[in-house]
Amino acid sequence: MSHAAGPPPQVTVSAKAKSLTGRAVVPGDKSISHRALIMGGLSVGETTITGLLMGEDVLRTAAVMAALGAKVEESKAPEGATPQGNPIFKVWGRGIGGLTEPADILDMGNSGTGARLIAGLVSAYPFTSFMTGDASLRRRPMDRITKPLSQSGAKFTTRTGGRLPMAVTGTPIPMPLHYDSPIASAQVKSAVLLAGLHAGGITTVTEPTPSRDHTERMFRHFAVDVRVEMPRSPSDRYKVGVVGQPELTGKPINVPADPSSAAFLVVSALIVPGSHLILPNIGINPLRIGLFDTLQEMGASITYTNRREEAGEPVADIEVKYSKLKGITVPAARAPSMIDEYPILAVAASCADGETRMEGLEELKVKESDRLTAMAQGLSACGVLATAGAESLIVRGGPVKGGVTIPVQLDHRIGMSFLVLGQVSAAPIGIDDASAIATSFPDFIGLMNSLGAQISFADRRDRP
Repeated sequence: MSHAAGPPPQVTVSAKAKSLTGRAVVPGDKSISHRALIMGGLSVGETTITGLLMGEDVLRTAAVMAALGAKVEESKAPEGATPQGNPIFKVWGRGIGGLTEPADILDMGNSGTGARLIAGLVSAYPFTSFMTGDASLRRRPMDRITKPLSQSGAKFTTRTGGRLPMAVTGTPIPMPLHYDSPIASAQVKSAVLLAGLHAGGITTVTEPTPSRDHTERMFRHFAVDVRVEMPRSPSDRYKVGVVGQPELTGKPINVPADPSSAAFLVVSALIVPGSHLILPNIGINPLRIGLFDTLQEMGASITYTNRREEAGEPVADIEVKYSKLKGITVPAARAPSMIDEYPILAVAASCADGETRMEGLEELKVKESDRLTAMAQGLSACGVLATAGAESLIVRGGPVKGGVTIPVQLDHRIGMSFLVLGQVSAAPIGIDDASAIATSFPDFIGLMNSLGAQISFADRRDRP
């Protein structure tokens, strides 16, 4: 299984674009791709996956599922069979309780989602797994999952601060859990529910507000008994339960295109005059499109057509045109539905009239980097008025000067955000390392340039 290659290690520079036009196929949804591979590995028989994201993060999960005993094969798709032209993946699973002890360390690369979901999975097996990741992932806390999963009988040994590398010794008799999560986190919820699939009885998780529900939807696609209680008042909590030890059978899965990746093209079209893009097959899960809702409130021309459903997920084609945006206040309650999109929203806010205030952003501090600080510092370096608070970011729109190179700290979303901003800056904007972009959007630069962007590689001595 080959890994996606990143761009050359030079500085990557984005210069002013005239317009972006055309039809652009966005990579498969990363969150759904992880879950498709995991559920295929837990099912009996063949699971065929089309549209899988061919990014480094997802390929790590594919390799890990193979290390745990599932059979994972990649084959060339017939012409036109997949929207992205990607290979078709086939997974032959081992059934619930059938995974085997890995012979080597499970390296999750840069993937926080993969690491937390796999930790939940292996916590339900009576063997020890060793997990690690790259320098960025090893800085991210894992105690938010080790705390609830320990209640099932699993044992975790981590570095100081609950960080990777980590040893997971699973329990021989998984116990059903009830966990009241202090935060709305799809990763925490999914880790607990994956462990709960292996326990007799019902495992439940509650959250202050609903987080992304890809796990619940994927479970239903595989005929898992999922029980959801939506909040009826502001004081109520979202509750989801799963009935453990189901008989899972392989299913076909068509992974929709990732709205988090589409976000960079959407914002590019909105801020570059004369732009007009069509983005087919985008996932429009209501718990994932907080950014699109926010942009429409700011005055964006974003239209959904050809609405349909794929593997339990709502999907549509998106048409987006250049728009004059205005600043707004984005409430903290919207954060769970767009937590990964605040960096690119900050770019849109830099081009809007007036001030945009984003609240409830404490989760941004523990992503691939401290995204809250990174965006405020990067925007300020580009001449944008941006102020970060403890849990907020305030951006005032105006001319973007550019002429700098931004350190992205191995964070793909920071890197792509500043390459988008470079399309409207007076002087080009560079990023010091574009390699992390391959984790979620392997052909981002090539696709952007095919639509009209001006992104190139420069010798470090010639960087802006």
